[in-house]
Amino acid sequence: MPRHLTKDELLAGLPDILASPKDEGELLGIVVRPDHGQRLEPESVAVSLAGGLEGDHWAKGCWLTTEDGRPHPDVQICIMNARCIGLIAQERDNWAPAGDNLFLDMDLSSENLAPGQRLALGSAVLEITAEPHNGCKSFVERYGREACAFVNSREGKRLRLRGIYARVVQDGRIAVGDRAVKLA
Repeated sequence: MPRHLTKDELLAGLPDILASPKDEGELLGIVVRPDHGQRLEPESVAVSLAGGLEGDHWAKGCWLTTEDGRPHPDVQICIMNARCIGLIAQERDNWAPAGDNLFLDMDLSSENLAPGQRLALGSAVLEITAEPHNGCKSFVERYGREACAFVNSREGKRLRLRGIYARVVQDGRIAVGDRAVKLA
């Protein structure tokens, strides 16, 4: 397992993250979490309003629920900037433990992808939600205290380095290599 990066090493990688594409990105990784702590990395997966990513535990229940107890659609799919996880994890094999579903080479900042913004991805359409995504105890264990401080800093939160949440608004299929395009 790679060592945890220092604050200076993380800050040195920020210019590359800031150079992420704004209007059209690329899906570089998919992670399905069948159960707590389990990670599968398919090349493609079906996504739906009813189930999120096919096979992901979100549909079985999650930390945020609707009034009737169903999993909340505002936290249906977790997306993290691929350049950020690439920096923090150091090795491609170390991306999946972050717990995010999609790793997208795209600017995820609130200025670029405000809540309500829709993205065409594969044959699906996703909508960015307002629910914040923050680094947690598990993130610290996997990537270090400095990495968690980096993504949860004022600038890290503005850039949404820890990631964003989205909901499915059009069922479809997505695959690694698909383009993510902002819709008007």
